Amino acid sequence: MLMATQDQQMGKPRRAARSASPAGADPIMPDPCRSCAVRVLSVCSALQRREMTALAGIVSQCEFDNGATIMMEGEPVDHLFNIVQGTVKVYRLLSDGRRQVTGFLMGGDFLGLALSDNNPYSAEAVGGVTLCRLPRRGFEQLIDRFPQLERRMLMNASNELFAAQDQMLLLGRKTAREKVASFVLSLARRLAARGRPDAAFALAMSRTDIGDYLGLTIETVSRTFTQLRRDGILALQGASHVEILDRAALEEAAEA
Repeated sequence: MLMATQDQQMGKPRRAARSASPAGADPIMPDPCRSCAVRVLSVCSALQRREMTALAGIVSQCEFDNGATIMMEGEPVDHLFNIVQGTVKVYRLLSDGRRQVTGFLMGGDFLGLALSDNNPYSAEAVGGVTLCRLPRRGFEQLIDRFPQLERRMLMNASNELFAAQDQMLLLGRKTAREKVASFVLSLARRLAARGRPDAAFALAMSRTDIGDYLGLTIETVSRTFTQLRRDGILALQGASHVEILDRAALEEAAEA
């Protein structure tokens, strides 16, 4: 389903390569696992060094260009993905054709976890994205072999539930100002957890994507960012860069 081709707009990866170690490499911690910057944040962190060898045997790494579809809602779940680098937009299409973005995933996040045999949502690359791709059946066999991996997957599922509850609060109870402030704070905290700068950072997603996530129009999103800038809470450089000038005021603005 995800063989490398030249058709980027249909969601095909630009490159797919096996992760097996070259001759002479450390057999206990194969490349690229040994140098992976997000391994401690991902499901892989549940495995010991020798167990990583078994995981590396089924993993292939692939890259997607901006706007490429990684997985489509309703299609069979053939592969699971661990995000190595970049941002992935997760969304569902409503019955009237509108799109509801349900989340933005970053390095270390897991993509494709589902209780059914079909994808419950679609996923699209926001900017260039690098992923580790795992065949579903092979991964399920690893879970049977390594119970600690199953425990980590349960933790991931719990985190997704908490994120869904936060999203319900955002959509149901908060004003536009509170929604945008909460969104910026959430991004900053997630970046900090990954050891990345959290006071000034680029927004990988567009204003339209943010609006589809927060349940706001693009005009309201842009107007609210401008208000936060005028209040001295944020500094903006174009549409893709934000700097938090007053974190305490931003936290106050985010409170429902």
